[in-house]
Amino acid sequence: MQSVLQQLQDKRALAKLGGGQQRIDAQHAKGKLSARERIDLLLDEGSFEEWDMFVEHRCADFGMAEQKIVGDGVVIGYGTINGRLVFVFSQDFTVFGGSLSEAHAEKICKVMDQAMKVGAPVIGLNDSGGARIQEGVASLGGYAEVFQRNMLASGVIPQISLIMGPCAGGAVYSPAITDFVFMVKDSAYMFVTGPDVVKTVTHEEVTAEQLGGAITHSSRSGVSDLALENDVEMLLNTRRFFNFLPANNREKPPVWPCEDPPTREEISLDSLVPEDPAKPYDIKELIVKLADEGDFFELQPEYAKNIVIGFIRMEGSTVGVVANQPMVLAGCLDISSSTKGARFVRFCDAFNIPILTLVDVPGFMPGTAQEYGGIIKHGAKLLYAYAEATVPKITLITRKAYGGAYDVMASKHLRGDVNLAWPSAEIAVMGPKGAVEIIFRKDIGDPAAIAARTEEYRQKFANPFIAGSRGYIDDVIMPHRTRARICRSLSMLRDKQLDNPWRKHGNIPL
Repeated sequence: MQSVLQQLQDKRALAKLGGGQQRIDAQHAKGKLSARERIDLLLDEGSFEEWDMFVEHRCADFGMAEQKIVGDGVVIGYGTINGRLVFVFSQDFTVFGGSLSEAHAEKICKVMDQAMKVGAPVIGLNDSGGARIQEGVASLGGYAEVFQRNMLASGVIPQISLIMGPCAGGAVYSPAITDFVFMVKDSAYMFVTGPDVVKTVTHEEVTAEQLGGAITHSSRSGVSDLALENDVEMLLNTRRFFNFLPANNREKPPVWPCEDPPTREEISLDSLVPEDPAKPYDIKELIVKLADEGDFFELQPEYAKNIVIGFIRMEGSTVGVVANQPMVLAGCLDISSSTKGARFVRFCDAFNIPILTLVDVPGFMPGTAQEYGGIIKHGAKLLYAYAEATVPKITLITRKAYGGAYDVMASKHLRGDVNLAWPSAEIAVMGPKGAVEIIFRKDIGDPAAIAARTEEYRQKFANPFIAGSRGYIDDVIMPHRTRARICRSLSMLRDKQLDNPWRKHGNIPL
């Protein structure tokens, strides 16, 4: 018995060393934590229960039979974040470069299967050189097994991918299916084919960072939701982010204690919207002032900046926010912002998170680049997402709501539950000047006449009262009372029930 206990202790010690102290030191030299250090920082102290510590690969080719390391390059198990259950897997770059073998994949699949059974989120810490070449198709099969589980878990439990090192080739598709992707600057990158292949095929010379670094994916491609400075900042932000999410699709988001009164008034909001309709303002100021204690977790802040998405709390409960940003492209919707907004709306709907939509949109972005790029189909994604959503939907029009963009941004016609407007709201088919130049085309040569007609149109249509008279707006409210009215509406909608017609699934315009 004593020898077995000693053997157990020795194997545990070996597993905890991964690829050895020298390789752990090399990770540290690059500013990266080891796989287990990352888990320790992510989870509550002492809460981690590890599984499959003694698993080894089964490959005998290319001298692999003599190179077996217990754990096989990934640490799996479960623990808690602020007392709430979560499953994790953390790839260990010190073991065969974190490459994925058949056994490695089986370990990841095991925690995902268990997470689905008990209804708890999965967080994957990715740091891998890709498929283990020595295992050939077995490693590719392992990837596909993981992909299949990502799909089955989608919309059932939240899935978060933390890219903390290389993630290339087939490995990128697992994070792409998950709900959120966070990347570490300078040390993380994602791409389907690396710089060498790109140079061979297209003759483009590009670095790994330019091709698939955190900055690239968080500002240009939209693949990443956040780019963070280092491992520690990544893991601490993930802990904060996790607090906004429910455990699964059958639960409501967590409610946290809050001392910020729901009736709090913000007098400064009365002067937020400039009198000049062409002058921008920062919609994030409104979001922060509505949120409990000013806490706003923004997602994709550097991508498609003309729309703002993220989570706040109101009376302690999570609310998803989608807001047009007048500071960028006047708040117009384009291809990137439509896709960004649609995916976020669908996440909120899948996980019972109410959606607050703040509208100041002059329309869809015109131009050949947008039309050739498929703005019709991509814009329809946002429309589809809002129309499909059955969670509580509250919409506030702060200023412009013109044309089809008015319809798309959670209008009453798309089953908006509570649709409010500020007195500064302008709800119309188009802006006054453009409308007058069409209606009174014969007067275009007379600037005075056009100016008079424009003012007449503004007085008649560029206000919230026509929409209000038809019931498309439930109320016109004073800006300083906005938090109170939204909190009251959310309380009223807490037990809302609405079901879409039965179907296998809809066919969103992808």
